[in-house]
Amino acid sequence: MQAAIPTPTGCSEQAEAARFRWVILFFAWAGLMLSTVCRLAWGTLALPAGQSLGLPIAALGVFVTAFYAGYVLSNVVGGVSTDRIGGRTTLSVSLFGLAVATFCFGYTPSLAVGLVLQCIMGLTAGADYAAGVKLVSTWFTRHERGRAVGLLMSASSIAVIVTNAVLPGVVTQLGWRNTYHGLGICALILAILTAVIVRNHSIHSDVHLSGRTSEKLRLRTLLTRNFVLLALAGCGGFWGTLGFASWAISLMVKGHHLVPVQAGFIVAIAGVAGLVSKPSIGWLSDQLGGRRKALTVASFLFFFVVLLAFGQLSDIDAFRLAAPFVGIGAFVYSPLLVTLVAEQSGINRAGSAAGIANAVWQSGSAMSPAVVGLVFQASHSFQMAFAALAVGPLLGAICMLFVKEHVSQ
Repeated sequence: MQAAIPTPTGCSEQAEAARFRWVILFFAWAGLMLSTVCRLAWGTLALPAGQSLGLPIAALGVFVTAFYAGYVLSNVVGGVSTDRIGGRTTLSVSLFGLAVATFCFGYTPSLAVGLVLQCIMGLTAGADYAAGVKLVSTWFTRHERGRAVGLLMSASSIAVIVTNAVLPGVVTQLGWRNTYHGLGICALILAILTAVIVRNHSIHSDVHLSGRTSEKLRLRTLLTRNFVLLALAGCGGFWGTLGFASWAISLMVKGHHLVPVQAGFIVAIAGVAGLVSKPSIGWLSDQLGGRRKALTVASFLFFFVVLLAFGQLSDIDAFRLAAPFVGIGAFVYSPLLVTLVAEQSGINRAGSAAGIANAVWQSGSAMSPAVVGLVFQASHSFQMAFAALAVGPLLGAICMLFVKEHVSQ
C-alpha cells in the first residue's frame, strides 16, 4: 500500500508547530528566569536592606528561608495544577501573583512583615517551574528534550548574571525598595504576554501516549524508588547551588573584605559558565541516547570538589579564576535531573512530577542559606561556610549511584 503523502496544509501546520515550540521555550525560559531573579535578589540586596531595617546578619538568611517555605508548597500545588489546567494558565497566574507580591515587598517596614511577604512571594513563584517543564516536555520530542530542557534551565544562570551584575548598580541608583518595585512591574508585563501568546501543547508532539501506557501512568504512584532518589539528589544539589548564589557575595565581602561590586562580578562569571554548561550537557546526554545517570554523578562530584576548593581561596584574582568552575558545578547537573524526572515519571505527568520533585529540591534551598549563615556567624570562617555548602552535592552523588536508569519513551 502506498504511503500517504502529507497535504500542503498538514506540512504547513507541522512547520508552524516546529517554529512555535521555540516561542513556547522562550516564554517558559523567561518566566523561570524572572522568578529566579526575584528570589535571588535578596542575596544581592540583603546588606543594604538589612541596614535599612536594622537587622543582624544572621536574620538575612532567614528571609530566604521564608521565601522557600512558600516556594516548596507552591511547587506541589503548581505541578498538579499544570497537569490539570495546562501550562499556559498556571504560568501566567503564577507570574501575576509574583508581580503583586514582589512589588509589595518594596514597602517592607519590619522583619515580621518582610518574612510574611517573602513567604507570599514564594507561594506565588513556585508554579512557574513545573509549568515550564511541562510545556517544554510536551512541545519537544524525546531526542531533542535534553537540549531543550538544558536551554530552559539556563534561565537560572542568566538570573544569577542579572542579579549579581545588574542589581548592585540598580540598587545604588534606585535603592532596594524601588528595585523590588521594578521587578514586580516586569513580572506583570510577562504574565500578560504569557496569557495572550502561549499555547499548551503541539498536536504533533509525542506527549499523547498509547491508552495502555496512559492507564499505567494513572495507576502508578509517583513515589517510586527512583523518584525518591532523584528528589533527594536534587535536594543536595540545590543546597549547594542556592546556598552559593544567596551567600557568595556576602561571604566574600564579610570574609575577605571585597567590594560588593567586585564580589558580584565574580558570581556573575560563575553564572556565565553555568549558562554555557546547561544546554551543552543536555545535548551531550541526547547524543548518548538519553542516558544521563553517569553524567549526573560526575557533575555532583565535580561540584563538591570545586566548592571545597573555592572555600580555601582568599585573593580576588584566585576567585575570578575559580568562578567558572564553580559556575559549571553549580548548574550543570540540573537539566539532567529535570529531564530524568520528567521521563521516568511519564510525560503526561511531567508537571506533577516536576513540581513535587522541585518541592523536595527546594527544601535544600530553604535550609541552606539559614544554615550557612549560622555556620559563618558561629565560626567566622569562610572555609567552614563553603564546606557546609559542599555537603549537599556529595549527598546528591551518593543518591544518584543507586538510581536505576531506564531509557524509554
